[in-house]
Amino acid sequence: MTLWAEPYLTTAQFLENAFGASQPKIETLWITKDVAVQTEKILGHAPKQLRIRYWSNASQTAWILDEVGKEEPITAGFVIQSGKLNQAMVLNYRESRGGEVRHSNFLKQYQGADLQKDYQLDKNIDGISGATLSVRAMGRMARLALYYDHISHSETLLTEPH
Repeated sequence: MTLWAEPYLTTAQFLENAFGASQPKIETLWITKDVAVQTEKILGHAPKQLRIRYWSNASQTAWILDEVGKEEPITAGFVIQSGKLNQAMVLNYRESRGGEVRHSNFLKQYQGADLQKDYQLDKNIDGISGATLSVRAMGRMARLALYYDHISHSETLLTEPH
């Protein structure tokens, strides 16, 4: 059981920040076999979910993802606009160390980042001393959000698996 947890934003606050007062309805991205294979390559482990919920309007998508830092999950939200990261925010940080990843001076590094063909970010993200595993977790989630945004625009990948 986690004794340390610092919630910074609720889902509603994150979505209001991303979309303003007119929040779009929730959508679903099904994790097909092909998507699961690429997700595992990005994360370094198999995905834990069969579907990912996200929010989308005509110009952007918002994703809330979890990834383990050192021992506990970090919950972060990512807003993608025109295929590039527009915003990254930490919603909940549960580790006892490394919480600096929630600070705006770290998170602003992700603005404008895109996904390269090798599924790496096209920007270098500076690390934080003492928060290496949290920084890596944030990077994996950022890459995954960009990947999911890309495939969410493909009609064939949005249907429920048979």
